[in-house]
Amino acid sequence: MSSHSDALALVADDMQRVDLKMQATGDIFAPLSGAINLLLDSGGKRLRPALAILTSKLYEAADHEEVVALAAAVEMLHSATLVHDDVIDGSLLRRGQATLNASWSQGATILAGDFVFARAAYFAAETNNIRVMKIFSQTLMTIVEGELRQLYALRNWSQPKDTYYQRIYGKTAALFAAATEAAAVLGHAPENEISLLRDYGYNVGMAFQIMDDILDFVGDPGKVGKPVGGDLRQGTVTLPVFHYLQLHPEALQIMQASGNGRDGSLLSQLISDIARSPAIDATRREAVQFIETAKACLASWPPGQHRQALLDLADYVVVRSL
Repeated sequence: MSSHSDALALVADDMQRVDLKMQATGDIFAPLSGAINLLLDSGGKRLRPALAILTSKLYEAADHEEVVALAAAVEMLHSATLVHDDVIDGSLLRRGQATLNASWSQGATILAGDFVFARAAYFAAETNNIRVMKIFSQTLMTIVEGELRQLYALRNWSQPKDTYYQRIYGKTAALFAAATEAAAVLGHAPENEISLLRDYGYNVGMAFQIMDDILDFVGDPGKVGKPVGGDLRQGTVTLPVFHYLQLHPEALQIMQASGNGRDGSLLSQLISDIARSPAIDATRREAVQFIETAKACLASWPPGQHRQALLDLADYVVVRSL
């Protein structure tokens, strides 16, 4: 097995309990129950809850039931954001499968996403830890703010690079950071270790989103589940684009001339050029830097299988193809 598979194998039994908890929808409205289970079965990597569980295993004091509740809350919150993302983006496919947005009305899909958000909050409350609930609430606010930042930045082709980092923190890294920070809180870790583990999650999350943005240009559309260059076509400026513009500032005129971003004749060649350019390697180097920073956060822990698993999952983030 690969090192990342070995890492996930360490928490396989716990992850099974997390899945059972999320899928126990009880007697709720049948179409909603079916939609939630379809969403949970759609092939996600479950990396965020796995990181929460592995982090908790650094501490013997962590209560197992509370950690499972936290992991379920993290994954449900992630799933809820996907439902709303698909409405915002008008996406009919995700990971090659039809989205809820493809078969339900927009209003019904938004309500389903709201329900999943509420279910995530319920699981967070099951940790019986006020600090964890505060972390969860703050993370939800950060995610919503990140989505709004992205919406307001659409087709702002000349925006500063720092806005990209702000957006991906809200969109992705905040939830990774919350997963590892809250797990450390449940383990009754010292404050300095809680801070280090939050930083670990933050840096892994930043690298994860940067790699997603690379795969948007060079990934296999069949695996990624969306067309190549989809972000740029929708008007979202990601890190590969910033690096490409440093090398080819004249490309800014092409993007500005594309209007609403749907003129394929203007953007298709640009997307192909970016995919073949040094901008991809430059972007990947930034992802690797975030991962090296994440791994450095774990330097003060003694060697052990759970610490090693966290290191292995960090490395996996920058070599994955999906």
